[in-house]
Amino acid sequence: MLAPGPDHFDPSGDPLRFRQALGRYATGVVVVTTSTASGPVGLTVNSFASVSLSPPLVLWSPAKSSGRHNAFRDARQFAVHVLAGGQKKVCDHFVRSSGGFGDFCAAFNEAGIPLIPGCAAIFECTQVAVHDGGDHSIIIGEVNRVHSGEASALVFRGGEFEVSR
Repeated sequence: MLAPGPDHFDPSGDPLRFRQALGRYATGVVVVTTSTASGPVGLTVNSFASVSLSPPLVLWSPAKSSGRHNAFRDARQFAVHVLAGGQKKVCDHFVRSSGGFGDFCAAFNEAGIPLIPGCAAIFECTQVAVHDGGDHSIIIGEVNRVHSGEASALVFRGGEFEVSR
């Protein structure tokens, strides 16, 4: 056991330090897209992970405070786009916008889900479960199709963007 010291703290009492500690772990940057009755929607997230190879499952976690949360919680189909190193503008757009595609040209798959070109990888998914995760929801999807390229991925660590090597 580590001895108590200045590096130890209660995360519930200091959420900023908790967030900074989490930032020590590099995460990929993804944009998740879906279609709604109002049109296509996208959201930048860094809470994405593989769950299972058989069946092929992934998860991601949208914040409940997001105005786009319910669109994704209710979506039966969605796509997870692993952004390439040169796609920071795409990342920024889907953080700041209301989720619309603006100037970004997207193709659509057979289910009508928007697909963003130029990504390091794209996972087309069918939602299989939604779980409560505190101030986030945990959405699990079964991967139906994968698009994978050779591009390096955009990653986020310590409050900075980097390109994976």
